[in-house]
Amino acid sequence: MSQTPPAPNANDSGNPVSKASDPEQPDAEANRGAPLEGKSPSSDETAKEPSQSLDNSTPETSEAGQPSPTAAPVPKAASKPVAKAKAAAASKQRPRGEKGVAAKPAAPATTASTGTSVTIQEAPPKSRLRRFIGEILHWTPSWFVSMVVHAAVLLIMAMISIPAPKASTTQQLVVAPGENDAVEEVEDLLQDAPEDINLETDLSPIEVASNVDSSQDISAFDEATAATAVVDLSPIGLEHANQSDLMAAVGALSGSDMSGRGSGKARLVATAGGNEGSEKAVALALQWLAAHQLPDGGWSFDHTKAGGCNNQCRNPGDLPDARSGATALALLPFLGAGQTHREGQYSKNVRAGLYYLITNRMKVSPEGGSFLEKGGNMYSHGLAAICLTEAYAMTRDKVLRAPAQEALNFIVSAQDPVGGGWRYQPRQKGDMSVVGWQLMALKSGFMGYLQVPPVTIQKAVRFLDSVQSNEGANYGYTDPGEGPATTAVGLLCRMYMGWDKDNPALQRGVKWLSDQGPSRTDMYYNYYATQVMRHWEGEEWKKWNSAMRDFLVNSQAKAGHETGSWFFADGHKTDHGGRLYCTSLACMILEVYYRHLPLYRKQTTDENFPLD
Repeated sequence: MSQTPPAPNANDSGNPVSKASDPEQPDAEANRGAPLEGKSPSSDETAKEPSQSLDNSTPETSEAGQPSPTAAPVPKAASKPVAKAKAAAASKQRPRGEKGVAAKPAAPATTASTGTSVTIQEAPPKSRLRRFIGEILHWTPSWFVSMVVHAAVLLIMAMISIPAPKASTTQQLVVAPGENDAVEEVEDLLQDAPEDINLETDLSPIEVASNVDSSQDISAFDEATAATAVVDLSPIGLEHANQSDLMAAVGALSGSDMSGRGSGKARLVATAGGNEGSEKAVALALQWLAAHQLPDGGWSFDHTKAGGCNNQCRNPGDLPDARSGATALALLPFLGAGQTHREGQYSKNVRAGLYYLITNRMKVSPEGGSFLEKGGNMYSHGLAAICLTEAYAMTRDKVLRAPAQEALNFIVSAQDPVGGGWRYQPRQKGDMSVVGWQLMALKSGFMGYLQVPPVTIQKAVRFLDSVQSNEGANYGYTDPGEGPATTAVGLLCRMYMGWDKDNPALQRGVKWLSDQGPSRTDMYYNYYATQVMRHWEGEEWKKWNSAMRDFLVNSQAKAGHETGSWFFADGHKTDHGGRLYCTSLACMILEVYYRHLPLYRKQTTDENFPLD
């Protein structure tokens, strides 16, 4: 019976050895798990422990299940408790970080079975700065680190993408007053806070006073709010005349042409030929017009559409689609009496009417702001343009400036480029009737310091030359002629374009109109001829005014809902314009005493259209 050899012991290096091969080796069984006394494990011993054999092959056995005597001994790795005990003993023998004890370099570990040596070196100690940074990064939350990194990236990107500011090339024009010029303080120029048109105007039905004292002065227009008396040329600014308009000869240009609509109106009525009866007729006419305003703020030639009328007034017009023309014709008498959207008894009516024209009727294009419409054509546009330019010239409301200028721009673009006139559609060969309304609009804009190109006026002069007869004393419709209405329109245009009182053709033309006298049916002719005679003044005016004033005062309706209105069955275009058309023209004729001051007085002689 063979004896079983003793189990191999693992030495410190992990190599299997027998007791007989190392007589100085103490009994492994006795030392397993026992603490080491009097000697700390060397670095060699500590380094050798991880190098234990990883051979897990199964030893050969005999048939009886015992190990074969010829089989190679199988080393057994030291158990984990033994390794942990050794590590604990080592830490007790030499605490980590002990001062004055130098660490020995690791000795090469030799594997007995293979003869291979493995050298394990300790990592060099870290500097204090690296340990400090490492501790900070270790204990800093990750979200904070991410935030700092992203912030740094954003700052870098911002510095790369934002260009350096460019030097401003804006030039500033500074005009210093002369030595003898008085400097006005800003507080003196802004006595009242500006008040613009509120484009969110309440379009509820307009309330009209049922009882109007026709003897009172209904004017609320303050001439101090009109255009300034002296204007400097400037290429910029809303309060200065632009050099590109008809301002080449400024002279004594002022807003005095409309200043008669203000507080001095009563004096002008008394001195120019008006009376209490004429002013009462104007007050009743304004009341009738206000009562026939539609809820949307506009007017219609078919005045029966007004809610309060209920077909009580006869003679409606047959142009229901020409709302712009009807609204402008209804507003002009209010403006002529000094009523604006800022002040006056009818300020709400005027405000609603202007709002209606600007927001509902004007069509803006590169050619300007158009009021073209079915039935009205360029007639409607000219009337609406006069309305906007007069309202702007009277109030200097900057809200009105752009619409008024756009309306003038369309007139300029619609002019016949060859003949210089205007007709129903843009750039058609002109007729005297349409030309008159467009030139009156350009004149009103000119008085409000809006831009009117001189070339437009030069072309209009060419048209007047083409339809004149009797060397300029008379005018035709589209060709030379002597029509009463066309002659009145032509002479008024010549006055505004600079003909002075010494012009022989103008003298003959005024005498011709005086001989014709006022018409009892044609308010269109009377409207233009009365203005010519008013500007001319003298005995011709007195004769004309006496007949015209008394006829209108006596022919005004004085009963029922028609009170304050006029209608003339055989008049020019009265079937189209109806009672609204006749009432508007008749009312403006009676306002002639203050609606425009005479052109040939000292304060207005330089208000002609400059042609250079």
